[in-house]
Amino acid sequence: MEHIDCVVIGAGVVGLAIARELAASGREVVILEEENAFGTHTSSRNSEVMHAGISYPAGTWKARLCRPGNAMLARYCAEHGIAHQRPGKLLLAVDAEEEDKLDLYLSQARASGVDDLRPVSQGELRELEPALTGRKALFSPSTGIIDAHGLMLSLLGEAQQHGAALALCSPVMAGRATSGGIELEIGGAQAMRIRASLAINAAGLRAADIAASIDGIARQAVPKVHYAIGHYFTLRGPNPFRHLVYPVARSSWQRVHVTLDLAGQCKFGPDLQWRDQVDYRFDETRAADFYRGVRRYYPALADGDLVPGYTGIRPRLAGPDEPLTLSNGDFCFQTAREHGVSGLINLLGIESPGLTSCLAIARQVRLLAQSAD
Repeated sequence: MEHIDCVVIGAGVVGLAIARELAASGREVVILEEENAFGTHTSSRNSEVMHAGISYPAGTWKARLCRPGNAMLARYCAEHGIAHQRPGKLLLAVDAEEEDKLDLYLSQARASGVDDLRPVSQGELRELEPALTGRKALFSPSTGIIDAHGLMLSLLGEAQQHGAALALCSPVMAGRATSGGIELEIGGAQAMRIRASLAINAAGLRAADIAASIDGIARQAVPKVHYAIGHYFTLRGPNPFRHLVYPVARSSWQRVHVTLDLAGQCKFGPDLQWRDQVDYRFDETRAADFYRGVRRYYPALADGDLVPGYTGIRPRLAGPDEPLTLSNGDFCFQTAREHGVSGLINLLGIESPGLTSCLAIARQVRLLAQSAD
């Protein structure tokens, strides 16, 4: 049986960032990916937004990692030639009832160390985005957009420069804890067993399933993961927006966002629906709610202007009927203290802002690994 120092399970943006971090620290790293390419799930089916850390409760992992992650990511992109822009984001109150929500966002952002939000009056809003209808807004200059594929390609390249290897079409089928490390059963065309001194489970949508498949782990420590699917529609014709726009309405259909890509194309989304399994089929009946939601702040949207785009799925620890709490609404890092298996670190519920936070998450995992040695 082959022995490897460190195995990273999952070649999404977080797994690749972790592999780069650990390989650069001198560890032997193998990345196991069940698909035939890296980053084919959540990492490539999202808004490609660099979040500022505005909407996460102070003290949570999301708040603690998003703000520094944003700065680390911007610096990394500048140093490595990764395409990115900072158009900024408008948090928009469409009516009077939503204005109080802006104050909540402002106080929450400041509590988390985000100090560059500023109020935008109705007059300035008209100057910034003439096509928008709204009463007030907050402007976040730190919010940006990024080429997620280019980022992952760079992270993988750096990891490989430090000696890491990527094994595609290599699903982890099961595992068990032993005194000599974590034994993993690898499927695919070249099925084998390997033993790792350190295993990082960063498998995204499959992370909980993989954790539960490891013999020796405390089953009660593995939470149920729920598949939250979001739809994106693209705008037919010219893009009227210069900034990202996030309505602050409480109802999910009223909160359809304006996001931009690096080519300047406008898309709306995501919404929030639920699936029992990983299923990316596009439900075109969602268009009715999108038209209703978008027309609250962009009344010029004409029938036929929304073109079906794509879907993405988030691994959420809170289900459709559960209120978000500080535990089920946050990133979950598990070590032996939580699940009872030495040498295993589980990353569960890594959804937004996982892309923004990937370098900060990788640094945190390295620290957790060092404390476990």
